Amino acid sequence: MDFYINEDTAWVRRIARWAVDVVVVISLAWFLVYGFCGQVRVDGNSMQPLLDARDVVLVNRLAYDVGNPGRFDVVVFQRGDQKGNVKRVIGLPGETVQIIGGRIYIDGAALESEEGLGEVSLAGRADSPILLGEDEYFLLGDNRDSSEDSRFTNVGNVKKEQIQGKVWMRILPILKLGFL
Repeated sequence: MDFYINEDTAWVRRIARWAVDVVVVISLAWFLVYGFCGQVRVDGNSMQPLLDARDVVLVNRLAYDVGNPGRFDVVVFQRGDQKGNVKRVIGLPGETVQIIGGRIYIDGAALESEEGLGEVSLAGRADSPILLGEDEYFLLGDNRDSSEDSRFTNVGNVKKEQIQGKVWMRILPILKLGFL
């Protein structure tokens, strides 16, 4: 028996292969986003210049199951309003945090930020030393003048169980797509 592929079936097979590839890629992306990641829409300008209002980021929910948040990690945490908030880790468990003259001090030493973040114009409750518990973190927004963060009593120190994960990628707007 002589088999041949005519031109009509060849393009159907190419389209079928392409459709299968698209379905596989979409399925893999769905699994990644909803399997071990979460997505959060940034609310407000507290993380500028890194993140803008309405940016959508992916959060690695497994990052802190095996480790702990590190200084300068950008994390999502849950406040009493059950909403995800994005901030940067500044103070780690067991440390003392204080803001004096616009500078952040950790255990009495001035914090040198690699991110080039500006001074803190309002110290809030950090005008006095704040001792963090063994499972507490001190979080600040990058836009220090427009951030509701650990300096204020309605947020306060953030416990590890409140931290939902580490922000690792911006997915929207698509022109700013990339790892953070």
